[in-house]
Amino acid sequence: MAAANYPPVGFHFKVEFLFDKKGTVQQTDNDILFQSVSGLNFQMQTDTLREGGENRFEHVLPLRNKCTDLVLRRGIFKPADSIVSQWCLDAFKNFSFAPIDLIVTLLNEQHQPLMTWKVHRAWPKNWKVADFNADKGEVVIETFELNYNYFSVE
Repeated sequence: MAAANYPPVGFHFKVEFLFDKKGTVQQTDNDILFQSVSGLNFQMQTDTLREGGENRFEHVLPLRNKCTDLVLRRGIFKPADSIVSQWCLDAFKNFSFAPIDLIVTLLNEQHQPLMTWKVHRAWPKNWKVADFNADKGEVVIETFELNYNYFSVE
């Protein structure tokens, strides 16, 4: 059986941030290393219409697509060591930021792209640092929650 028929694994991926208008990646090596990526979902918003005299059901009509927040998790880096952290810090500290595009790429065993999702006009909505706990020897995780307009599969 050919290996191409098997579903890909979800643990080999990279995230690239496009901080300039030309679409070139400008980031440190730390900025592609994420523990997890979630939120590449479309959700159809609907409206309910009740028909007069018809009590057995309601009509549910599609309105528009909505994307959930993109959530990126990784071990924490100082803002001086990460352009992404600097971008978020500037957004929350100075309320000064520009929405950016980013690319999430699922990779195969040879580190070649299998699928690519381009996220359009993302901006930082939430930035969290995990709790510190002396009872556990865990890596400190930072979580970025980004709002975005839409994504495309390329």
